[in-house]
Parts: sequence; structure tokens; C-alpha cells
Amino acid sequence: MKRILIGLIVAAGLGAGGWFGFNLYVQHRATGEVEAAFERIRSGGGKASHGKVTFELATRTLTIEDIAVEPAQPQLANIKVAKVTAVGVHQPDETHFSADNIDLSGVEVAYTSSEQAKLKANYKIPQISARDFYGPTRADGTPLSASIIDMYRFMLAQYATVSASSITAPTIAVNVDAGSGNAGSGDYVYSGLSVQNLNRGKIETAKTDHVSFTLDLAQPGKPAKMTGEMSGLAIYDFDATAVRAALDQQVSSDDNFHRIYRRISVNSYVVTTAPGVRVLIDGITFDDIAIRPSKFRPAEIIALVPADGSIPTPAQSRDMIEKVADFFEGFRIGKAEVGKQTVETPQGTGRLNAVKYDQDKIALEGLEMPMPQGQLKMERFTLRSFSAGNLMRWAASLKTPGQPPSPDQMLGLFRVLEGAEIKGVVSPYKTTRQLFTIDTISLNWGQLVGSIPSKANLVVKMVTPTDPANPALQPLIMAGVDKLAIDLDLGAAWTESTGAFALAPATIDLGNLAKAQVGFALANVPRGLFTSDPVQAMGQAAQVETGALELSLRDSGVVDLVVAQFARMQNVSRDAARSAIVEMIRAQGEKIAGASADAKGAVDALAGFVETSGQTLTVKLAPRAKVPLMQLMQLIQTDPENALAQFRIEASTGL
Repeated sequence: MKRILIGLIVAAGLGAGGWFGFNLYVQHRATGEVEAAFERIRSGGGKASHGKVTFELATRTLTIEDIAVEPAQPQLANIKVAKVTAVGVHQPDETHFSADNIDLSGVEVAYTSSEQAKLKANYKIPQISARDFYGPTRADGTPLSASIIDMYRFMLAQYATVSASSITAPTIAVNVDAGSGNAGSGDYVYSGLSVQNLNRGKIETAKTDHVSFTLDLAQPGKPAKMTGEMSGLAIYDFDATAVRAALDQQVSSDDNFHRIYRRISVNSYVVTTAPGVRVLIDGITFDDIAIRPSKFRPAEIIALVPADGSIPTPAQSRDMIEKVADFFEGFRIGKAEVGKQTVETPQGTGRLNAVKYDQDKIALEGLEMPMPQGQLKMERFTLRSFSAGNLMRWAASLKTPGQPPSPDQMLGLFRVLEGAEIKGVVSPYKTTRQLFTIDTISLNWGQLVGSIPSKANLVVKMVTPTDPANPALQPLIMAGVDKLAIDLDLGAAWTESTGAFALAPATIDLGNLAKAQVGFALANVPRGLFTSDPVQAMGQAAQVETGALELSLRDSGVVDLVVAQFARMQNVSRDAARSAIVEMIRAQGEKIAGASADAKGAVDALAGFVETSGQTLTVKLAPRAKVPLMQLMQLIQTDPENALAQFRIEASTGL
């Protein structure tokens, strides 16, 4: 038994010695592997050093202290790490490794741009933790130029080789130095960063609990700062594949849209830009953000910026705007919403309930804005079919050195939008206590011929006070009319196949005064008439023929108003004034009755309309034969009776 016990002790001693010897061997090998990795950086022209390296075999824990890396490529960042601890380290193949947990402490990253403006950024991260990590043992050796675009592409290439179930960083502090005399320097602090399910260039979710910043906006001799806070920043389903393709100018010919974010959201955002000026935003969301690699080419925009910092020439500016327009066409947001916004200023507080973007439609909802005379309120403002790319191209077309924009260039705005609408406006009217209100103003257009719409519709529903300072409105004011209610519906369209142009019955309702409705048609309208060239338009107008015209006027008080004004001017009773107006109409009608047998009926109808209040006057004109529009316009000026004789006239009145 004694011998057996001694044998076991000896065996245990030999085993322990073997274990410690093997552990020392493994640690020596781990140190050699780490040193080999650092040597690869040094052999490429960079600087790399580290402190103590240990490896614990039982838990396969690798620890490296005091890491410092300065890559040879100046556009890459310098990195310092106080300590790296990787638990459960394995190497499935020669080019990759995995770890159950990786913890980094005391991380510092310093970046200096190699562009004209020497931007510096320093990151300090006290702690980073990664779980279920898998990645390469060395970086992709793709050569880099001095371009910041190449730097981003390089970093995305490394990022696409890494996976982890989670990455967390409790705090990240960033200092940005934009250079002496340049605005943009500042400090940022990110709290509670977490990334879930990172998988070879894709992220399921990434969130930051809180972001605060202080940004220098100083101009020479004008110190100014902007401070802000953001909570609940989150991104969902990020995919870097399309971004990498767009940044690779050699292969970015893909003309399809690829989604890079399913959603980006922010719970709240507060920013202070000046003493007494504060902006608060309650919620921001962007859904389905996608890019088209063939158009999303930021490198081409950067290449157009003069390297010496000089002001771009007009030609360079136009090229730059064209590239920016392409950039916008290569960027798409499915839907976006900015929640309730409050702007606090020394002059008062403004509010906007929401800004919404959906399918190329932009809407502002619930605006309240302080004005010297009172508060402006607007329920909704909408732009339809808005195109940022078309807007940029239109703006570029206006810039011709030494020349004002041509009419055709100005009309190019119709290509940027297809309509606009304002609803629910209440505003103080000048210095009075009265209110100017808009129920609806809606303007839509389409069927562009060149830059000119051949189809349009205008709807206006509003109430405006009668301005005492306007001499033309004095009769209304004297009659006690202190406001005008306007209800207008106007639509017009051209049909190319038939050459017909029709003004659909346009209606205008002036509240307690009158309601008018008019419609007319033109025939043989050529396509060439839709031009900004007046000479060409006049030549094409010779082909246009006049069609039918119909007018309806309902009296809701306008006749009594005219009679009262006439009575006041003539100092007679209203009955006498009405009789006098009727007699003048009949007398004038006798002069033109000989030119048209129908004219007398029209005059009688007009006289009857004035004679009895509250009636509706209807007048219909139909051409007796083909009546060229230009000829008719000339006759109206030189021989109005003959112009009237070109039409059959039907006129009637009724209650």
C-alpha cells in the first residue's frame, strides 16, 4: 500500500510538472502568434507594440496589455488599448479565430483626415465587450489611397468578415477638431451602446440610450456654440453590402435599389443654438432606406471640390449640382416622420405637430408660429411628387453667368413638383383684429408639354377681410361688407388627340355677394402652343378656334350693393337708382341690338337680373361658324358688335 501511495504521489508530481510545462509552452506559442501579428503590421510600414501576453489553457483565455498600433496608411486610425481579454479562444482555421467573450478596456482611437481640411477625431472608450465573436486573424490587405471614401470602403470590408451575438460599450467620448478658424469642432458622448446579432456586414439592431454633444459654430469674431441631447437612437436591419458596392467606383454599375436600413428611429432630440433659442423634437423615424449604387457615388462629388479650397467656378458648380442631383436619385426613403417640434425663441414659441414624407409627398402638419400681430396657425401644408434630384437640376439650370434665367428655365419648376396644398390657415390680418383664414388652397398640374403643364386644377376656399386702405374695396366697406368669402374651383385640360382645350366650369362663390360659374372651350389647339417662346406661341395661336362659352351668375347681394352705391353717388333713393340702372342697360342694348338678333334677348335678361334681386343670370354663346381666336380678339378691340355677331346667344334669368 505504501508503495502504491508513493507511486501516486510521484505520478501526480510528474503530471503537474507536465501540465505546467505544457501551459508554459502554450503561453509561449500564444505570445509568438501575437508577436507575429504585430510584426505583419510593422513589415507593412506601420508601428505596432504590445505589453505582457498571457494565455490560460484551462479557460483558453488570452490577455494582451498595452497595445499601440499606427498603420502605415495615414487615412487609417491610430489605436491604443490598455487591455484585451479573450475567453474561450479557438482557431478554426489559419485565417480566423473565435472567442466566447472579448473585453477591451482603455480603448483610444485617433483619426486625422488626409483631405484638404485636416479634420481630427479622437475616440475614448473605457470598455467594449463582445460575445460569441468570430473574425479574421488579420485585416484585408486591400491597398488604400489617400481618399476618405477608400478608407470607408476598407473599413466596411473588414466589418463584413466579423460576426458577434452582441457588442456593448457603456460610454464613448468623441472629440472632433475641425482646425483653427473652422466651425464644426466639438465633443460627443454616447451612452449605452449595444449591437445585437452582427453577422458579416449585417446588423439586426444597434441602439444608443443617450447622445449629448457640444458643437462649435464659431465664425471669425462671432463665437457661438450648439448643444444638444438625443435619446433612444436605434437602427434596425442594417446591410452594408450595397454601401460597399456604391463606394467601389469600379463595379458600382448596379441600377437597382438595395435596402441598407429597415428603420432608423430617435425617441427625442433637443438642441440649443443660441441664447434663448431651443428646439425640441419628439420622435424621428425613417423607414426603408435604400441606395442605388449606380447613382449613389459620393466619391465623384468629393472629386469636384477644388483641392486648394478655392471657390468653384460656375462650370464646376453646375457639375457639382448635377452630381448631387444624381446622388439624391440614388438615395430613397420609403417613409419618414418627424414628430412634434417646438421652437423656443425670445420672440415666442413655435410648434409643428409633424413633418411626414411618404411616396414622394411631403406634409407639414399642425403649425403654430408667433407673429408681431398674433399667432399664425396652419393645419397642413403638402407638396406632391417632390423630387430632390429634379430640384437640384432646376436650380443648376438657373445659373447662367451674366444672364437672368429664361422663362423656360423658370417654368422648369413644374418638373420638380406636381402640386401643393394648404389647409386650415388662420392668421392675423395686417394690424387689424380681424383674421385671414384659408380652408383650402390646392393647385395640381400635369401632362407637361416641354416645361408647361397642359392640365391644371385650382381650388381656393378662403375668407379675407376687406382692407380699408384699398380704394377699390371702399364700396364694400361702405355697404357694411367687412370680409369676403371666396370659394373658387377652376380646372383646365388639353387633349392632344382632338386638339380641344376646355376650361371646366370654373366656379367662384363670393359669400353673401354672388356666385359665378364660367366654362369655355377652344378647338384645334396645337401642341406647339405650349411654349415659353412668345413668337412661336403667337404663330401657333393663329390655328386656334373659339368654342362655346357659358356664364352663370347668381345674385346673393351684389345687385343690391351696386344699387346702393349708385344711389349714394346720385343722391337718389334705391328704387330710383335701380330703375335708372335698368334704363341704362336697355338703352345700351338698343345700340347693339342691330348687330345681333340675339343681343336684345341678352340685354333684356340682364335688365331683368338687375330689376329683381336674388336671380340667376345664364348666358350661352355658341359660334355660328369657325371663329379663329386671334381674329375674334382683334374684333373685340376694334368692332365689338361684329365680334358679338359671330355667336348665337341664349340668355335667361330665373329665381
